[in-house]
Amino acid sequence: MPNRAVSRRTFLSNAAMTAAGLTILTMPSRSARAQAKSSFPKAVIWGMLPKELSDEDKIKLAKSCGFDGIEMPPLPADDHAKELGGLAKTYGVKMHSVIYGGWQAPMSHPDPAKIDQGKAEIENALRLAKIVGADNILLVPAVVNEEVRYVEAYERSQKNIKTLLPLAKELNVTIAIEEVWNEFLLSPIEFAKYVDEFDDLIVRAYFDVGNVVAFGYPQDWIRTLGKRIVKVHLKDFKKKEREWVNLGDGSVNWTEVRKALGEVGYHGFCTAELGDGDEAYHKDLAGRIDRLLA
Repeated sequence: MPNRAVSRRTFLSNAAMTAAGLTILTMPSRSARAQAKSSFPKAVIWGMLPKELSDEDKIKLAKSCGFDGIEMPPLPADDHAKELGGLAKTYGVKMHSVIYGGWQAPMSHPDPAKIDQGKAEIENALRLAKIVGADNILLVPAVVNEEVRYVEAYERSQKNIKTLLPLAKELNVTIAIEEVWNEFLLSPIEFAKYVDEFDDLIVRAYFDVGNVVAFGYPQDWIRTLGKRIVKVHLKDFKKKEREWVNLGDGSVNWTEVRKALGEVGYHGFCTAELGDGDEAYHKDLAGRIDRLLA
């Protein structure tokens, strides 16, 4: 009669070999992993595309490199903008957002003339978005400095932005507030509160992954902002060295960022915000986004 007593060491050894075999059978091949695609539509900023190319060739390059969308600068809302929107539609690329910014004439400025300037520029950005088919503009809402106290920036910017909501709603273009290095909205809790106080879904959050790494964790901000997020910027930052780097080369925990975006039900565009480069650069960038956000 055979001896049925199996030693613990033999059992564990056999179990380990079995598990390893199963892992080999179920693990995606290297080629399958390389072909992983981002779970979100990818976009690139217009100014990142090669400056020597024509408008049409820039759009074609973005498409050929694997990008689904382009984020536009605040161009005049004129016939040229209509041309660009038409070209994008022809090549199946969505001009999904307009980066207005807001540094030069912020809605927190103490000078009424600057406020008027800023409002006129924001109105142009809203109309431009409508023309090119974008559904939001990016707005830096306020700047805190030695002349503008935090509380003044908070209250003044909300008051001035509210006067722009009727036009935004008429055009159906969201005003997306972004957190930047402007000494303002320094925590995800405050960012959420600031957006909520407009009490209008035409004002949402544009979340920049890299901008919070110096003093926080992107996944924490994403989970706190939740459904308020309508667009996402992708950057990476080395916290210790305090320097901007390519996606995947910095301190961002992309696994947790991807997980957090899924948890809050985000499905919108993720737009790289980096330096400009040639075709090879953009193909590599699209591949990085695919690997990090698959």
